[in-house]
Amino acid sequence: MVALASLWLPILLAAVVAHIASSLLHMLVGHHAGDLKQLPQEDTLLDAVRSAAVAPGDYLAPRPASAKALKDPDYVSKRRRGPVLLLTVMSSGEMQMGKLLTQWFIYLLIVFVLTAYVACHALPTGAPYLKVFQVVGTVAFLGFAMGYPPNSIWWQHRWSSTIKYMIDGLVYALLGAGVFGWLWPR
Repeated sequence: MVALASLWLPILLAAVVAHIASSLLHMLVGHHAGDLKQLPQEDTLLDAVRSAAVAPGDYLAPRPASAKALKDPDYVSKRRRGPVLLLTVMSSGEMQMGKLLTQWFIYLLIVFVLTAYVACHALPTGAPYLKVFQVVGTVAFLGFAMGYPPNSIWWQHRWSSTIKYMIDGLVYALLGAGVFGWLWPR
């Protein structure tokens, strides 16, 4: 068994490589530019949300008070009449890109630490490159990509966006797998 501490370099380097790849995918390729649509009468809706003093958070409207309320005629009527909203209200002000990118890098590190944890228990010292690539790539893909489909299943996020994020996750996983395969203890 390989000691987790001995994998600090591939963990760190894989996170750096994935971070760079993420930046390139989002800035140069721009394939997520159309993921979110602009609302018609955006200013009117923003004024209404602002005047209601809606705090940052996630909201569902109409929202049933309980599972029993799903059958309540008033709730059913509101749902049929529409619209049905799943709304995320974010904090106002400038985007704090430094903070967001730091949180993203920490997330990348966490996924690669957990990936390394599985790999060090599944693979021996001196494991062949392709075996390391296979195990690390699979576990990292699970961490980076498989959390997106439930959002499309339950919250009706567009499948096209979900698939693009899953492809991004595949890219990060494959790059990380290459780093781990290259730096796996011999």
